[in-house]
Amino acid sequence: MARPRFRYSPWDGTQRGFDLDALDVMEQLTDDLLYHGDLNSALRRMMQQGFEDRNGERIEGLREMLERIRERREQALSNHDLGGVYDDIAKELRELVEQERAELQRQVEEAAASGDERRRELTEETAAGKNLELDMLPPDLAGQMKGLEQYDFSSGEAQQRYDELVDKLREQLMQQMVDQMSGEVANMSPEDMARMKDMMAELNHMLDQRAAGEEPDFEGFMERYGDFFPENPQTLDELLEVMARRMAAAQAMLNSMSPEQRAQLQALSDQLLEDMDLRWQVEQLGQNLRQAFPDAGWEQRYDFEGMDPLDMGSANELLQELGDLDQLEQLMRGAPDPGALADADLDRVRELLGDDAAASLDRMAEVTRMLSEAGLIEQREGRMELTPRGMRKLGQNALAELFRKLDRDQLGRHELERTGTGHERSYQTKPYEWGDPFNLHIERTIRNAIVRGETAPVRLSPDDFEIEQTEHLVRSSTVLMLDLSLSMPMRDNFLPAKKVAMALHSLISMQYPRDYLGIVGFSETARILTAEQLPEVSWDFVYGTNMQHGFQLARQLLSRQSGTKQILMITDGEPTAHINSHGEPEFHYPPVRATVDATLLEVARCTRDDIRINTFMLDPDSSLQHFIEQLTRLNGGRAFYTTPQTLGDYVLVDFIEQRRQLLRARR
Repeated sequence: MARPRFRYSPWDGTQRGFDLDALDVMEQLTDDLLYHGDLNSALRRMMQQGFEDRNGERIEGLREMLERIRERREQALSNHDLGGVYDDIAKELRELVEQERAELQRQVEEAAASGDERRRELTEETAAGKNLELDMLPPDLAGQMKGLEQYDFSSGEAQQRYDELVDKLREQLMQQMVDQMSGEVANMSPEDMARMKDMMAELNHMLDQRAAGEEPDFEGFMERYGDFFPENPQTLDELLEVMARRMAAAQAMLNSMSPEQRAQLQALSDQLLEDMDLRWQVEQLGQNLRQAFPDAGWEQRYDFEGMDPLDMGSANELLQELGDLDQLEQLMRGAPDPGALADADLDRVRELLGDDAAASLDRMAEVTRMLSEAGLIEQREGRMELTPRGMRKLGQNALAELFRKLDRDQLGRHELERTGTGHERSYQTKPYEWGDPFNLHIERTIRNAIVRGETAPVRLSPDDFEIEQTEHLVRSSTVLMLDLSLSMPMRDNFLPAKKVAMALHSLISMQYPRDYLGIVGFSETARILTAEQLPEVSWDFVYGTNMQHGFQLARQLLSRQSGTKQILMITDGEPTAHINSHGEPEFHYPPVRATVDATLLEVARCTRDDIRINTFMLDPDSSLQHFIEQLTRLNGGRAFYTTPQTLGDYVLVDFIEQRRQLLRARR
């Protein structure tokens, strides 16, 4: 088999690249997910708002599409009038009656001009009787049609127009009935109508079979009558849903008419459609489908307010369109996640809302599948949840965002002034010098010899030797205390703080896997958080900033760890709560002496256990600054006055700098 061949060309800016992948989507979700802590809500909000792909192209949100649906529906209702279904009929009847009267008058005048008195008398008597008969026609259309059916026309042209009108109305009424049954109704012959009756009878029989617990022969039915269903349903349920949608649209037209219009349509149908078996089959199927699909919109009605009259065929078509808009709107509003949008008929969406909306809906529907196939999310008990890989990616996104804001030289690879034998690889090399440990880097050593001019077999000289550098092993144990009190989201501090927590966890997991990171959230009380819980953590709807309880839990976590120990506390408020002697939380604002003393007592215990507390204050007021000054004097830690925009810079740089100092001290 010949291998496939590929050709490459330079990028000139016109080619379209990969426009959407799971990692891009996860990056779009990061802020929302970190802020609210709910993956399913974040996916729904992304569906509503839309987003941009990596090429900067807009993927429309459902909010925009729903607005298009609303505009299209309003346009149809404000421009059209269902009264047009009968206007043409009434106009045609008036014209042919006037044509008949004109013919009667012509005959009277012709008889008078003939000079034959007897002919004149008979003609006038006949014309008077027929004019009286025309005057006595009922006011409703069905009554007029029935009256003219028995009328003996004098005008051959009027008779012909009446016959053509009857045929046209019969065809339209039949079309309306057939539209409920079949998607292929053009130029139906009597044989086709007979087949349709057989199809409906068999469909009603299959419904009876299902109700009795029997298995209907759906495949055989489709072999015989599949041409009636261009939608190509694959199961009996899909077929019934298609039929229910058609019949509900037809019912919506009746619901939207005035009682008088509805009565006229029924009377016309009774007058012109003699096929009672067909009507019975339609009514029977309608009852069955109402029971099977009670939510198909059988009671839907539309308020037409326009001036543009609709004939019966146009009304059927427009009502079908409005029904499809309603169904699409229900799908969009009820979709629990992007994957549910895959049920939309994209061809119909393209007809109703345009190419952009169809393309956006198609790509939006892929989001859940892409995230699942990438191993970032999974479904558990009917809900989408982050996988461990998804949690790691969330932290990496937060870390990458913070690192992009920092100076590369400030972080770099954390070079040290001294190197030596150690346990952590620095992934850097240097020429060998006498006294260095002989950690030979084979690849660079051989490359040096080749650059020098050696050929196979390569002969090495001492000048070719290049060794790997290593760092001494140090271990840092850190507990991040994250303020979850209500003031954090109220002051827009929560999202930056949570991003820092995710970024710090990601940094330690990837770069310093031997280090320990514990997490404690605190508000009215404190609680220990695991890394798995962190993405879904949100603020507490309570008042209170219980630093005392937070320090207590952090100290307990660090008591089981080794190495240098520190607490990093992110907060925007002074201590306003503590655990009293009865083990219950107490909240006081402004802070009372008992709360401050209980908090400082726990700080003293941390200091005794050689735990340093570094505090990062967001939007600090004078009271918070005063308390933190007491804390730092007692503990020896440091305080940083920062903002939501610079918080990440301070925390990450401080953490890395502290680790540098530990390494230097070990040397």
